[in-house]
Amino acid sequence: MYCESFTTYKRLKTREVKVGNLLLGNNHPIRVQTMTTTDTMDTIATVEQTIRCIEAGAELVRITAPSKKEAENLLNIKNELIKRGYTIPLVADIHFTPNAAEIAARIVEKVRVNPGNYVDKKKFEQIEYTDAEYAEEIERIRERFIPLIKICKEYGTAMRIGTNHGSLSDRIMSRYGDTPNGMVESAMEFLRIARGEDYHQIILSMKSSNPLVMVQAYRLLIDYMLNEFGECYPLHLGVTEAGDGEDGRIKSAIGIGTLLEDGIGDTIRVSLTEDPEFEIPVCQDLVKRYADNRQQMTDDHSIRPIQKLPYSPYEYKRRETTAINNIGGYHVPIVVADFMQAGTITHQDLQAIGYTYNEQTDKWNIGDAAADYIYTGNKILNFSLPGTLKVICDHKIWLEADDKQKYFPFYNGKEYLQHIDRSALMNFVSVDINSTDADEILQAIRKDVNVVLCVWSSALNAMQSVRSFVIKLMNENIHCPITLSVESKDNSTDEQLIHFSTETGALFLDGMGDGIWLMNDPSKIQNNKVSGRTYLQTKNNYQFINNTSFSILQAVRTRISKTEYISCPSCGRTLFDLQETTAKIRSRTNHLKGIKIAIMGCIVNGPGEMADADFGYVGSGIGKITLYKGKEIVKRNVDSNVAVDELINLLKENEAWIEPSQLIIDNG
Repeated sequence: MYCESFTTYKRLKTREVKVGNLLLGNNHPIRVQTMTTTDTMDTIATVEQTIRCIEAGAELVRITAPSKKEAENLLNIKNELIKRGYTIPLVADIHFTPNAAEIAARIVEKVRVNPGNYVDKKKFEQIEYTDAEYAEEIERIRERFIPLIKICKEYGTAMRIGTNHGSLSDRIMSRYGDTPNGMVESAMEFLRIARGEDYHQIILSMKSSNPLVMVQAYRLLIDYMLNEFGECYPLHLGVTEAGDGEDGRIKSAIGIGTLLEDGIGDTIRVSLTEDPEFEIPVCQDLVKRYADNRQQMTDDHSIRPIQKLPYSPYEYKRRETTAINNIGGYHVPIVVADFMQAGTITHQDLQAIGYTYNEQTDKWNIGDAAADYIYTGNKILNFSLPGTLKVICDHKIWLEADDKQKYFPFYNGKEYLQHIDRSALMNFVSVDINSTDADEILQAIRKDVNVVLCVWSSALNAMQSVRSFVIKLMNENIHCPITLSVESKDNSTDEQLIHFSTETGALFLDGMGDGIWLMNDPSKIQNNKVSGRTYLQTKNNYQFINNTSFSILQAVRTRISKTEYISCPSCGRTLFDLQETTAKIRSRTNHLKGIKIAIMGCIVNGPGEMADADFGYVGSGIGKITLYKGKEIVKRNVDSNVAVDELINLLKENEAWIEPSQLIIDNG
């Protein structure tokens, strides 16, 4: 097993690493960090941004050093920070230039190297290697990497071996492919060399813009280290190029939070296309979920013991379920809009969940992110519904409903056992899997092929509890579909996004879940704002919940409902205003469902890290942009003033463009 947290919460035991005066691993607190976006040669700007990050709560700050001159200027930055009274550890970010790493290792407390491009090159070439040729390449890496190791040992400098999914070398790609396995082997090659030199001040990372790939890679890395070395090195967690706003937070929370739930991770960085100091509160919201009382879960016996794991945590396979209506089987996960707290429900209210009624034509316009079901509680709607929307209501109300094709009963726990009046088509049964009734309900539904379980947990370790329950279903061959139900009582939208994303995303990544049902009390939200987007505490809260549901499903790649943006968080190499450009591209293209667009600040990381994208917009010089289709360069040195228009033209040329006016779907 890659962790001990299937039945209890327990931090993964890792080696202790010292970064300056900061200790990582070995059950020390999970450290939060970020990366500057200023030009490294602008000493004062970098120092002042670093200070803003420190004052926001950063415990480490990373600064890019793409060449020797930036590496040398790290000394000026460090001295100016010390002069102003700041001694926080600094990390030099190195990619293609070993000479820069060797300079930086003598100055800062930690260097980050990417094994995909530190010695190897990436030209997107497929090359076949014999075992002898492969061994020669490893020896070439040793010769170039060992000098840095010796410097780090001499100066007491720590190192992060940071693999990126998008920048695996051609050599690794040729043998292992674009896989989590390739990511792990890329890092292990460097780690074996370091261990051979008796150097252990190492942190590792397995970053990807796809949370599923990221999570599987970290799990595999742990498995590799335990099997080969009998120990683990500290792990730096992050979803690379996560983006901005809600999407960036959701994608990060799913990737990072899934691992933190299992006690994995010693330091984290949330990569947002925003100023770096805004990353820190998101990191802190993630980390505080695992402070203090989480360790007490070790004594929580409410989780079912797991005798057998019926799935592989290293590869995705959706749990086999029986399809009921449009839930389970091969159907995409459904979204339930919770209107339980609504006093009344009108057709105007449905606009928040993707349905707009046109009185003149008497038709509904249905959006791509339109909820599939609405829970009305004790209310029957007094208007005709869109054809694709169905109603879940309390059992007593369902008995009064005329349209039993559109309305389905909801049973709260043991209520299901007490009533024999059930729908012949579909019944929703809510189960707190920590309740004493859970097993009795579970045995009863074995005989009912029309039950959709709405599972949730009242335990502190809710995700683990639900996962254990689903594993029981799998081991006992119970194939009813399940909807993951999560209620957040957090006081801010950032915290709610993290709560929803972590507890549902972790399960969806393991193929568990046929639907998502999120709930909250908007009156309890103190700061209902995320990255400049404000949600009102009434009707727009339904929009917030609905958007969050679809964004989670998009991030775990189980239901695509909108454009996906792979957007880097900017750094000193960025050659244009990344935030402004991302917003501009998003405003022009956010109706292109299923298209992945990468917006990368520079040519250093761009081509590799956008490898998962359909189209790319990459800075290649001051005021110059290079456009990509997949991994292929289509247009070079495009003037940035017209580059967004040229990107649109590229989409049109490749039949990936749809006029927004063509997207409305009428349903009588």
